[in-house]
Amino acid sequence: MKIIIAGAGEVGFHLAKLLSYESQEITLIDPNKKSLAHADNQLDIRVVKGDATSIAILREARVDTCDLFIAVTSSETTNITICVLAKQLGAMRTIARISNTEFIRFKDEVGFTKFGIDELISPEALAASEIELSLKQSSFNENYEFEEGALTMAGLTLSRTATFVGKTVKEAAEVFPEIHFVPIAIQRFGTQYTIIPRGDTVFKRGDNVVFITSEGGADELCKLTGKINREIKNVMILGGGQIGFKTARDLSEKGFNVKLIEGNRDRAFDIADVLTKVLVINSDGRNADLLEEENIGDMDAFIAVGPNSETNIMSCLVAKSKGVKKTIALVENMDYFDLSHSIGIDTLINKKLLAANNIFRYIRRGEVVAMTKLSNLNAELLEFEVKSSSAVCNKSIKSIDFPRSAIIGGVIRNGVGMIALGNFKIQAGDRVVVCCLLKSIKRVEKLFI
Repeated sequence: MKIIIAGAGEVGFHLAKLLSYESQEITLIDPNKKSLAHADNQLDIRVVKGDATSIAILREARVDTCDLFIAVTSSETTNITICVLAKQLGAMRTIARISNTEFIRFKDEVGFTKFGIDELISPEALAASEIELSLKQSSFNENYEFEEGALTMAGLTLSRTATFVGKTVKEAAEVFPEIHFVPIAIQRFGTQYTIIPRGDTVFKRGDNVVFITSEGGADELCKLTGKINREIKNVMILGGGQIGFKTARDLSEKGFNVKLIEGNRDRAFDIADVLTKVLVINSDGRNADLLEEENIGDMDAFIAVGPNSETNIMSCLVAKSKGVKKTIALVENMDYFDLSHSIGIDTLINKKLLAANNIFRYIRRGEVVAMTKLSNLNAELLEFEVKSSSAVCNKSIKSIDFPRSAIIGGVIRNGVGMIALGNFKIQAGDRVVVCCLLKSIKRVEKLFI
């Protein structure tokens, strides 16, 4: 697939990096010579120096032959303009990064596709949604919802209190008469290996396990693992940028008690004028005494979404030391994901990864509806829509020639999520959630074409 990316900033570079691993034909456009030189030295891609709003530059990048054009510069108006031009010049599909979430909310009403923009993404809105989902399932360190919660991905680390430590997957499933969850990936403590579990796979203490749950499955998981899914009501947010503002606005509208700390005086007053239900504090959130004065110990959750990753991490550690049960930190460095659980932070959010996940489904073959990369694991979670021509259609799961390094986590039929076992027969129109290691993705995709 030929893919052109306009913008060599953090999102653009990260996308180019991930897509180049997939052996896609990538062209990166940016006017900044230094940014392009870094990408050219680090990645196996083609670079074009120049302004992507220039028709001549787009033609130099061979836009007329590209399958996917992604505009992720720091300016949303530039991204919209670039996508309109790219579409007119022959690009098959276009995606524009935007910051104004109203565009997404009213995209059907406005009709962006008529202008030549096929999809809009907002890393900030994706991050805010991820935070809200993490608060909803507070006992898990990783969450993702399919079809508004018909099926949910939940990740957690097994402690010694987990009742099925030492048991096989099959033995653990027999604890409940009806199965509402299934493990789809395991990372052993202290290793980087990802295991796709089978019935004879044994759970071990310290395992980072990812489950797919249907309705009621999350509660069962909490009972089995000794976790408590605490109700979160009082939330403190560090950072009044786009993510902090949107998170505070959405949570306050849903009845949460929200305190927001913002160091910039003008920004703090602007937020206070708009978010009348939020207590806005103009101060340095790195000040431990301030956090103490604002009763951080009474908070159910602490969310650090400031511009500095290290500050966000340290603030969360302070919050943990004061007894806050749920901590969430926004980080830019992907290497921090390996350290998050060992240092005690519950959930890490990365805009680049969220944006990449959102875009990745457009390069997958088959009818991919949604996908996410599992943090720290060499695996992807994909939701396929089954067509009548798909190889899996009208077959029971046990009769499908599925690779050993992949597993069906669940099926959504008519909006209802189900944990599908061997005898389950897949039908046209079903949405099937599959977890697979990167090496088996192409083989899995062929089953759903």
